[in-house]
Amino acid sequence: MSNVSKWHLMTYDVREAKRLRKVAKTLEGYGERVQFSVFRVRATATVLEKIKWEITQIMKGDDHFLVISLCDRCAAKVDKHSIGESGAWGEAPPTFEIM
Repeated sequence: MSNVSKWHLMTYDVREAKRLRKVAKTLEGYGERVQFSVFRVRATATVLEKIKWEITQIMKGDDHFLVISLCDRCAAKVDKHSIGESGAWGEAPPTFEIM
């Protein structure tokens, strides 16, 4: 798996309120909410697999989770219009490595 972080757009449709809150809370630990059920996450392939596994442990058969991976060039072209807009998608968030 790659150690290169890439942007991912993650969205979900969860049928039950308790599971919906758990999915949202999980994704808040990895990225930034863009809309109610849409998050942007910058992650390596390893972290992406971890996120998918965690989400599948919460969701049931009638729930849906969609991950759209974006190359850096495509992420830089994301046109986000909102009040209180945060940083551009092309910028990598600060990261820390524990040694």
